[in-house]
Amino acid sequence: MNLIEYTFSGRKVRYFLDTSFSRLKDVVSTQNMVIITDENVHRFHPELADFQLIVIPAGEQYKTQATVDTIIAQLIALEAVRKTVLVGIGGGVITDITGFTASIYMRGLSFGFVPTTILSQVDASIGGKNGIDRGLYKNMVGVIRQPDFILFDPSLLQSLPHDQWVNGFAEIIKHACIKDIGLFELLEQHRLEDFMHDSSLLTDMIKRNVVIKSNVVAADEFESGDRKLLNFGHTIGHAIENLYQLPHGHAVSIGMAWACSLSEKLNGFDTQGHERVKRLLQQYLLPTTFLLDTEKVFEVLKMDKKRVGASINFVLLNNIGEAVVKPILLSQLDTLIAET
Repeated sequence: MNLIEYTFSGRKVRYFLDTSFSRLKDVVSTQNMVIITDENVHRFHPELADFQLIVIPAGEQYKTQATVDTIIAQLIALEAVRKTVLVGIGGGVITDITGFTASIYMRGLSFGFVPTTILSQVDASIGGKNGIDRGLYKNMVGVIRQPDFILFDPSLLQSLPHDQWVNGFAEIIKHACIKDIGLFELLEQHRLEDFMHDSSLLTDMIKRNVVIKSNVVAADEFESGDRKLLNFGHTIGHAIENLYQLPHGHAVSIGMAWACSLSEKLNGFDTQGHERVKRLLQQYLLPTTFLLDTEKVFEVLKMDKKRVGASINFVLLNNIGEAVVKPILLSQLDTLIAET
């Protein structure tokens, strides 16, 4: 197995890259394992029937405390104890819920992930953020707690519908915008179909993004500095995702386009760079505009976790590959949103 390890706050996390799902039994004893997945993954992977299994409905709307309560009830029925290991197999909703449930059940179980979407392989499963939504407010309740392992099997992506490939590339473009102009230029040279049909290109892309995010988190696990940069596009993105029931990647893409516009107005980001970012998003079939009810968006933004007093921390671009966190007054933000 292609193994790399990171240490976060003294806790070691093993990444099994380009590894078959069938090797999961070599990572965790099946006697101690309970898998949490959703109905979509369960339907495509009948081999999961060989494991102790908890299946929940698919979709962001189920990333709630009520779902966690249901999972806990099933864990009790399965007689799960402190040596039980929870394994989340699915996209970002599943990894978030699994990590959160493991963190609170019996004051903490070990857990790991097998991400099955592009978005979860390059972003959502990495970094230790686990949580649930509260109404319109994304990830309002949660913890930062690292998994024991993440197993990356690119072959699991072959069952993804096309729109989920599109959705996942928003986070890849985000990483390029904030940290890696070389990655940005590589993406400009290709199309989505290249990654869908070239396993070597895809495997290298997944590893590159795993390393980008892991390096940022290892340096700033609890978001006091550079980890905030990973929120590029997410402030507006989170505000509109649940408000308009948008896929996460689409919402983040719109948020990145909006942040580029803001970067021009407030941070000296050049128009050419702005156009390059928008062009790349469109090249990967992601939206860059959306008709917003600005009053409703602002009401959600006011409760964003990145708010500090009368300001919200926004991630803006100095240049492609170089981002900065800038506090923006709520009163100023209200005007800026109204002008979009």
